[in-house]
Amino acid sequence: MRLPVLHRSPLYPAAAEHALARVDRILDACRARGLHLSLNLHRAPGYVITGWESEPHNLWTDPPAQDAFAALWRGFAARWRDVPAGALSFDLVNEPPALGLRGFTREAHEAVIRRTVAEIRAVDPHRPIVIDGLDGGNLAMPELTDLGLLHSGRGYQPMSVTHYRASWWPGHEHLPDPVYPCDYDGRWWDAGSLRDFYKPWREIAAGGTLVHIGEFGCYEYTPDDVALRWFTDLLEVFAEQRWGYALWEFAGAFGVVGHHRPGGRFEARDGWMVDVRLLELLQAYQV
Repeated sequence: MRLPVLHRSPLYPAAAEHALARVDRILDACRARGLHLSLNLHRAPGYVITGWESEPHNLWTDPPAQDAFAALWRGFAARWRDVPAGALSFDLVNEPPALGLRGFTREAHEAVIRRTVAEIRAVDPHRPIVIDGLDGGNLAMPELTDLGLLHSGRGYQPMSVTHYRASWWPGHEHLPDPVYPCDYDGRWWDAGSLRDFYKPWREIAAGGTLVHIGEFGCYEYTPDDVALRWFTDLLEVFAEQRWGYALWEFAGAFGVVGHHRPGGRFEARDGWMVDVRLLELLQAYQV
């Protein structure tokens, strides 16, 4: 289970004990159920993918944010150093930005990641560490394959299918009704082009780097038949590479529970109204 956490203070004090205690409880609940918990800093000192302009510093260029980021993860490492590696991993920062945005470069990202990994490993050398691809999780990071990290990609292409009427994404305006396969952003999208999209990720995996798809999903306004065709092709690509994946999200507009996609079929399962066709598809492609 991937747990997003937020760090909001403009002055970057230590994480609040009540918040850490809540993570303790969630971690205990996961371990009791045999679930792995991936702790993800969804809003970091100096960076968040949506609303970054509200941050007083820039994680990728400003030392105060970089110092706070490294210290935060070192503190997490110290708190949970006795938790087995199979029960807990650290996903350092959600979806770094596009190259060139507000001074963001591969070199700046690499420097922040290398420093933070060193801080964690000085305290807990065996903790599994996850890094998200650049440009919202889409771009592979061959420059960081020497660190023994798990590299986390995304499964949201083509955006015309997955983010139809998604108001937080500027590109949602003026999109046609979603179809799949489809023509979007200058290319034809089908199973073959999805494989092509992940070629850089296959290349780093071929060199021994572990790859995981940390998020994928389809927003609730895309018709269910369109979404299921797309899900099937995408999961086939993941299965071919034996990549694990995490659906965004369990319950909500992207979830296996709680979406309102036109044509969806739901059944009661253990107290939840579940999208049974999506659930069965996920189970069929379980890695």
